[in-house]
This record gives sequence, structure tokens and C-alpha cells, in this order.
Amino acid sequence: MSKPKSILITGATSGVGYALSKRLLAEGHEVWATGRALTVLEELQREGAHTIPADLSKSEDVKQMMAKIGTPDVIIFSAGVGSFDFAHETSDEAIQSMMAVNVIAPMQLTKFLLPSMMKRGSGHLIYLGSQAGKVATPKASVYAASKHAIIGYTNALRMEAAPFDIHVTTINPGPIDTPFLDLADETGTYRTSLGRHLLAVETVVDTVVKTVGKPVRDVNLPWYMGITSRMHAVAPTLVERVGRKYFMRK
Repeated sequence: MSKPKSILITGATSGVGYALSKRLLAEGHEVWATGRALTVLEELQREGAHTIPADLSKSEDVKQMMAKIGTPDVIIFSAGVGSFDFAHETSDEAIQSMMAVNVIAPMQLTKFLLPSMMKRGSGHLIYLGSQAGKVATPKASVYAASKHAIIGYTNALRMEAAPFDIHVTTINPGPIDTPFLDLADETGTYRTSLGRHLLAVETVVDTVVKTVGKPVRDVNLPWYMGITSRMHAVAPTLVERVGRKYFMRK
């Protein structure tokens, strides 16, 4: 990035969003940080961030947040929730929360902020997707559905925004070594099965920072996950047969 930018980060109080907030503040950018953890927001505020407490699963919080923000140069949609259960065991509350935070809130925020970006003739929308949005796994049906939705949404949005010099990027990481994984999967199956293949938070942060302000369509993390998704498109039965054994244990 050649000069400081105004950057809005959702999910800024944990995981990748928190690490991104710290990095971008240290690099001299104007950061607008949103999240649920008030103590973390206070910490970020002491470091120079503008902070907005918000639970994106609540429509009223989303509306209040939209009323407080201007038109950032960059928006990083990092907030996300997950619950890794079999489809028939996933609670209604978990389904509603995943769709509200992972899908509806980013779409609402985009709808609200995009017109002013279009009028300005610049902007960058960066969405933290997931490899689950490209290749689903057992016990992640709803989570995968939410990430499939974001990928489909951004594919259309990218074409709509292009005439206004607005970039749309999706970052699709595999499982990341954050507390999200432990909250989403109480059995520990994902962490145990993936072990050394878990991505470090800094790897994701480095990738996001490198894409800011650049016309990057999407990024797969790690890079070889892109091969898996292409293989799935060609031979889905084979990929599913090989992959499902890693996630079916209780």
C-alpha cells in the first residue's frame, strides 16, 4: 500500500480480524474496528482505532453500526461464526447465527456502503471466505453453505463493481489455528485431523495485507487448496470419498 487508507474491519476482536487490526494500525492506517468483545475494542481504541461495538447476528446492531461509519477506502469482512455438527444435529439457533453473521450482515453492509464507493469511483471489498465454500466437508453443511453463498455473491458483485474501479476479493483459507476452530468443533476432530496443516493467523494476515488496493480476484490458502477445489470440480465423488474420513469421527 503506497499511502495510508481508511479501513473497516468486522470481527476485529478475535482471530484474523484482531491480528489485522493490530497490523494495519502499526502500519499507520486509519482503522475502524467492530466486534463484540468490549475489552478488546478498548485495547484497539488505545492504539488508535475507531471502535464500534456490534454483534452482527443482531440486525439492530448492524443498523447502528452502519449509521456510525463513513465510506472507508477498504472493507475487510472478517467476522464469522461456525458450528461443526451433522446437519440433523445442528440447532436452529446455530443455523440462524451462521447465516446472519456469515452471509446476511456482509450483504447488508455492502449494500449500504457500495453506493458511496461507486460515487467516489474507488474502493476495495475483501471477504474472508473459506475453502469450505469450495469443497464442503461432513459436519460443516451449514457453515459450508454460508461460505458458498459469499463466493456466489462476490462473483456477481465483482462484475457489478468493476465499472466503478472497485475491487472485490475473496480470501479462501483452509482451517486456521484460532479459537474459532475450538468453538466450532467441540469434539476436537478438526484440530486433531488437520494437525500441522492448520494455517497460522499471520499467514492469513500477510495475504490480506498484500491484496489491499490490488485487483486480486481470489486467493486460496494454502496454495494447494486451489488444486483440491479444481479436482473437486472435475471428480467430486473421488475427492469426497477421500476427504470425508477425516471429519466423520465423533
